[in-house]
Amino acid sequence: MQFSYSVEEPLNREPPMHDLVSSFFTIAGNYDRNHGPIPHIAAEDHIVKVNGLVHRPLELSIEQLRSRYTQHEIISALQCAGNRRHTMRTLLKEVDGIDWGDGAVMNCKWRGPKLKDILDTAGINVRDRKGAHVAFACYKTHVQNSEWYGGSIELDRALRDNADVLIALEMNGEPLSINHGFPARMIVPGVSGCRSVKWVDEITVQSEESRNLYQRYDYKRLPPEAMDTESAKQYWNQTSALQDMPINSVIAEPQSGDTVRLPPSGRIEVKGYALPQGDQGPVVKVECSTDEGQTWEAAEILSGNDLKAKWCWALWKATVRLHKGKKRRLLSRATDNGGNVQTGEPVWNLRGVGYDGYGESRDLIVV
Repeated sequence: MQFSYSVEEPLNREPPMHDLVSSFFTIAGNYDRNHGPIPHIAAEDHIVKVNGLVHRPLELSIEQLRSRYTQHEIISALQCAGNRRHTMRTLLKEVDGIDWGDGAVMNCKWRGPKLKDILDTAGINVRDRKGAHVAFACYKTHVQNSEWYGGSIELDRALRDNADVLIALEMNGEPLSINHGFPARMIVPGVSGCRSVKWVDEITVQSEESRNLYQRYDYKRLPPEAMDTESAKQYWNQTSALQDMPINSVIAEPQSGDTVRLPPSGRIEVKGYALPQGDQGPVVKVECSTDEGQTWEAAEILSGNDLKAKWCWALWKATVRLHKGKKRRLLSRATDNGGNVQTGEPVWNLRGVGYDGYGESRDLIVV
């Protein structure tokens, strides 16, 4: 099997913000998150095993995943747990992890069979569903600090038809790209992207969450008392793994530090994206502020606020009044269908995950 990149230098990148919000559907190659080499897998050789607490273990080829099960299509954002980490370390204090800006996210059309349908075929054999999980694993490639990558979600979520958990075979109407999990990957809408395992080759129903280190000892919102690697040790097993992502919004244009020319109207155009919390979509409102959050002005949601689009992002724009000067600051906040409102008081955590403070563009020079 061939591999691209390496454990030491995996492919991790995000696009310029202007490019990110230029299209409702994300262009393949704009955003990549990996913990190790990218395996080049022949679809005809790939098998997805379904095992654990089931009555009928399965071994499914890609062709069987296509032909035996109804193919479902959803539009869903896929977001790194560390999206906006740079803002957390800049505004709050230092954190551990890749210095992601605001672009560690993509919004795509995903197609494949529902996990629920496959688990129904296997037959769940769990007496007590409390605490039970469905674990996803990729054993095709080594990753940083482990020989395999894995994650899990609660069994109840996996079995909810309206949770729309897919074994995705296509992205934006085409087979998955190699970088994004070809020939098969998990898509768990509304949940941190670290659970949407790429190149998935084993799905296990079990009485506990995945034992992979990325489930147990990473991607958790540790309490503020976990100040460093040593003090964090007592909290890893006490803290739940990050699942639902928080409501969020980002200002993509203008960017922090930009020089903005003020037109005769005295108003400038602001653009960005917003994301709902977990399964509480769609985003129903985005607002902007030019006075540090004292007053807010409604933005126009351009796409992604249809009630059927609860998993996707919303692209938005606003026209706001600014005065000439230096160090001008713009803020944004989002509200979703579940009534969740983006906070102005985010809580620091050591790994810098789940940052949900106001979107912002600071240190603008308005001329």
